[in-house]
Amino acid sequence: MRDEVWLSDSALGEPFETIEPDQLRSSLVFNSPHSGARYPSAFLAMSRLDPQTLRRSEDAFIDELYRPCVELGAPLLRAHFPRAYLDANREAYELDPRMFEGPLPSSANTRSLRVAAGLGSIPRVVGEAQPIYRQPMPIAMGLARIDSLYRPYHAELARLIERARARFGRAILIDCHSMPSSSPDVVNCDIVLGDRYGGSAAGWIVATLESSLRHAGLVVRRNKPYAGGYITELHGQPAAGRHAVQIEINRALYMDERSIRKFPNADTLAASLFSAAAALAEAADDSRSLGLAAE
Repeated sequence: MRDEVWLSDSALGEPFETIEPDQLRSSLVFNSPHSGARYPSAFLAMSRLDPQTLRRSEDAFIDELYRPCVELGAPLLRAHFPRAYLDANREAYELDPRMFEGPLPSSANTRSLRVAAGLGSIPRVVGEAQPIYRQPMPIAMGLARIDSLYRPYHAELARLIERARARFGRAILIDCHSMPSSSPDVVNCDIVLGDRYGGSAAGWIVATLESSLRHAGLVVRRNKPYAGGYITELHGQPAAGRHAVQIEINRALYMDERSIRKFPNADTLAASLFSAAAALAEAADDSRSLGLAAE
């Protein structure tokens, strides 16, 4: 099967989308790289897993929870391609040699902890280490995904961040994720804010988010067990006016994790997220008007 045909499967459609505000008024940029739920039929045919099992790797509905934040005058970038197909929160060539037929690029990172766990830019497993593919794929097919999906997605994210920095003097990336409630590391925890232990964002940014979310009755931790992934590390450069915070939300707060159905009361959580984002947008405006350096 030719890569071009495979990648143009109608089930995938537009690979990602930027939801723009009516007017750009905020330095915030929202990003949801793992909420995609469009599964190409050819990909499903290659997989040994059923679609419901593949969906366990999704940050399902996260883009919907943050959608109201666009009203603050900030864009939301969301992937439509699923994480099991391509993970944009990885280095481009974080690849597992066991997955492919043919030699990998010389620049491939084959020894990261994420690759060892089967969670590279093209994941080998989902859920509880369940292998995705029936057999190895041609390396050309994997590289086609990176060229056609990964690179354009990251180019768009970089554009949005630089636009905010140029317009407002800084950009504040909110990288939006979810975490399975079954993980023992997130027991009695609703939200994890990841700022690379203070390295990816100014302290007042994380403090503002934490204060608002706690005020909403949510249990919030910082950096444990999620300090921020590749996107947070890449774009979190406070000295350059680019800040990044990863927000992980316990899935049990808003969805049935087995059936992947959103709870009716998910709107309550969305309202709390909106309030936290609004508080951050206001704090960013105040610091800018006072001439305070967030960097």
